[in-house]
Amino acid sequence: MIGGIHAIIYAEDAEGARAFFRDVLGFPNVDSGGGWLIFKLPPGELALHPDASSGQFVSHHELYLMCHDIQDTVAGLKAKGVEFVSGITDESWGLLTRFKVPGAGQMGLYQPKHPSPLPDFSTD
Repeated sequence: MIGGIHAIIYAEDAEGARAFFRDVLGFPNVDSGGGWLIFKLPPGELALHPDASSGQFVSHHELYLMCHDIQDTVAGLKAKGVEFVSGITDESWGLLTRFKVPGAGQMGLYQPKHPSPLPDFSTD
């Protein structure tokens, strides 16, 4: 039986990205040797979406961080120097923004409005 997921983010500057997750986002971690950090992630959920954006299927994956109050979370992250690349938009499934991960591109942040299997995010 599957007991977890190991996600990988490929980064041009892995050290900078690791420092961001450790020091800015505050994710607990262990050093698996030589400064190679493995981070504990918050509980997660997985959604599978069709890709109809270009008329031709292109397999890709995205990682979003979830929060309970996007305005408060954005303010807190900006106070730590995080650079946001978009404003907050209201999508049918949640409130969404994107921010830069040093050396590793962008990541989404959203406050869900949809039902969730996670007890802390349940709309019931």
